[in-house]
Amino acid sequence: MTGTKEPPLPRTATLRRICDPSSSEILDRGLVLWFPGPASFTGEDSVEFHVHGGPAVVSGVLNALGALPELRFAEPGEFTKRAFQNGKLDLTAAEGLGDLIHAETEGQRRQALRQMDGELGQLYQRWTDTLTKTLAHLEAYIDFSEDDNIEDNVLDQVENAVKALEKELTEHLQDGRRGQRLRDGVHVVIAGPANAGKSSLLNQLCQKPTAIVSPVAGTTRDVVETALNIGGFPVVLSDTAGLRETTDMVEMEGVSRARQRVRDADLVLIILDGKVAAEQHDHLTMSMVDVLSPDELNETQAYLLVLNKMDLLGEEDQANLLRTCDRLGVGPACLLSCKTGDGIVAFLNALQKQLAHM
Repeated sequence: MTGTKEPPLPRTATLRRICDPSSSEILDRGLVLWFPGPASFTGEDSVEFHVHGGPAVVSGVLNALGALPELRFAEPGEFTKRAFQNGKLDLTAAEGLGDLIHAETEGQRRQALRQMDGELGQLYQRWTDTLTKTLAHLEAYIDFSEDDNIEDNVLDQVENAVKALEKELTEHLQDGRRGQRLRDGVHVVIAGPANAGKSSLLNQLCQKPTAIVSPVAGTTRDVVETALNIGGFPVVLSDTAGLRETTDMVEMEGVSRARQRVRDADLVLIILDGKVAAEQHDHLTMSMVDVLSPDELNETQAYLLVLNKMDLLGEEDQANLLRTCDRLGVGPACLLSCKTGDGIVAFLNALQKQLAHM
């Protein structure tokens, strides 16, 4: 392929003519790298051709390689598979490599690199070593408990080590959802009463008219879903039907789906009409309880309160509204206007902080 029988120096980029072995036609001039095993990604002898990216060049080189005996295209993931089989990667590093290849946001990239670098594998190995050590202590106690060289408190040491490991495992499993969120996206649901500005907020975040905006209540009847990158975090954002009593069968189904999305959400953006909330303080708590149950408000469900239509309120009314939120304990609250865009930057900063802690 390079017109010479001498391989390039190992792990050294060498400029060579790349030729078709059947016709000796020069296909390109590019870099050739030779990685003799086991000091290679897969642990096997490997060669890399760095050619110009034009379709004709790539096609010509691939056709020439395909004509060589005992050479075939790699199956999807085959290089990683061989690296694992040859002990170059463990399962956690292989999974991290797959996540890195498919990473779309900074958060996904950082997590994948940590896992690929062996952070998770080292943690699991430490747990394995702890279990092996405690098992050895138990076996030694069973076999030699009557001998003087066995410490009297060996069982206490084993019990303490196992309890500490159990606690660490439990905390790790509870935090496992965090990695899944980064991999699949944090599910964020916009919920609230009809005509509060849910679809307008979705359009502001998407920076395009994704959802229909209308002064007619009940315009959104189904869940409108879109994928976003917010501050480096992958987000699956859902706009839902306005929560209200209705006799319309289609809208009733939309409200039912909205409530289900709220229950399944990682984070709920509760959006309310700020002008109504400023005039009717009980509107705040009643509307929030309508979106989330009292238990979810107090403990389990992560949420961010968004008060829209601030363009209809003066500065003093806005300050009073924030004080009311603090007094009622329904914060954190963000004031904004989807119509003018005021407050969107502060809201995005608050949203990013919420995402970073999930």
